[in-house]
Amino acid sequence: MKLEDFDYHLPRQLIAQKPVFPRDSCRLLVLHKKEGRIEHRKFYQILEFLREGDVVVLNNTRVIPARLMGRKKKTGGKAELFLLRKRGDEDWECLLKPAKRIREGAQIFFPGSSLLATVVKREEGARGIVRFSVSGNVEEVIAQVGRLPLPPYIKRREGPTSEDEESYQTVYAKEKGAVAAPTAGLHFTPSLLEKMKEKGIKVVEITLHTGWASFKPLDKERIQDNEIAEEYFKVSGEAALAINEAKKSGFRVVAVGTTTTRALETQAEPSGTLRQGEGWTSLFIYPGYRFKVVDALLTNFHMPRSSLILLVCAFAGREKILSAYEEAVRRGYRFLSYGDAMLII
Repeated sequence: MKLEDFDYHLPRQLIAQKPVFPRDSCRLLVLHKKEGRIEHRKFYQILEFLREGDVVVLNNTRVIPARLMGRKKKTGGKAELFLLRKRGDEDWECLLKPAKRIREGAQIFFPGSSLLATVVKREEGARGIVRFSVSGNVEEVIAQVGRLPLPPYIKRREGPTSEDEESYQTVYAKEKGAVAAPTAGLHFTPSLLEKMKEKGIKVVEITLHTGWASFKPLDKERIQDNEIAEEYFKVSGEAALAINEAKKSGFRVVAVGTTTTRALETQAEPSGTLRQGEGWTSLFIYPGYRFKVVDALLTNFHMPRSSLILLVCAFAGREKILSAYEEAVRRGYRFLSYGDAMLII
């Protein structure tokens, strides 16, 4: 399989720059994967497609202010750190910008704070390990200095707005650690979640800290030659029990997002039983993969040639997904993080 087989034309004007309000008023494309039939609805009508006894699995990760804008101590030149993941109490793996001008040993300060970052190791490409020092709690100061890491295709002249600070988090976000939002969950409201529970739909939470894997482009044309970055996940015993009981009783497991899907499938036994546990996953799902736990998938519309569209094609079939995407483009659906949603059942 080649990446070019998962390409499609995405008009720039369809890349959503702002969310809709209220969250559950966005559009919802429903794809019946068995026959390929498509329905066009509003997101709040998702209740029509969920059954009593179904388990809806949410990713409760919370996006951290991962972009830090500073200056090199030696020259005063601009330097940017994009936090990827913690490597200890004071060390973080980061993307460095400008990558070619930041060397090992460089120190970066952040105006208006006591935070200082020292590049202790350069790694492949733009990556590096930095060690923070500060008078006070490191994470608290990073939270004050950092900016919300909006994707590069969402354009903001002055950086993220106060609206973004709220809109780019799910209403159930709890566990800090993501550098990108699990965007399929952005459409839920507290009232919609409550209506789901009233209908007898079980709602459970797991954690996968959305990381570099969500935005790093695949760079090898042969799909099997690509790898995706590790992401931390946690599946509690309570969540695993609820999901396993639903599977045994013949109810569906509805994964909200590709991140949730990867965490669930990482912990799946060949029999379809879900194990509790936590760790790091680099599971790369592409066509040919056999799903063991997930029965239905709620997701946004993804970039061409991305690991995310490969996962969705693995779930519903390449031809059906690309046909649905063509239909969405024709009808002016809004794409990517702040865009509309797609339910595959």
